[in-house]
Amino acid sequence: MEKKREALKKLLQAVEKEILRKPDRKTLDRLSLLAGFQSWDSFQDALHGDTSADENYK
Repeated sequence: MEKKREALKKLLQAVEKEILRKPDRKTLDRLSLLAGFQSWDSFQDALHGDTSADENYK
């Protein structure tokens, strides 16, 4: 029983590590395209900048 518990603990640690991993730049750019932006940088500028969201729909 102890071996199963240890194996489950290792599995959960591996899953947590993968979930907390930051996505790479290519993934972020693709997600930005789904949201209607040209790149991750343009998405971040719109999210945190002073420009209106309407600028993306002209």
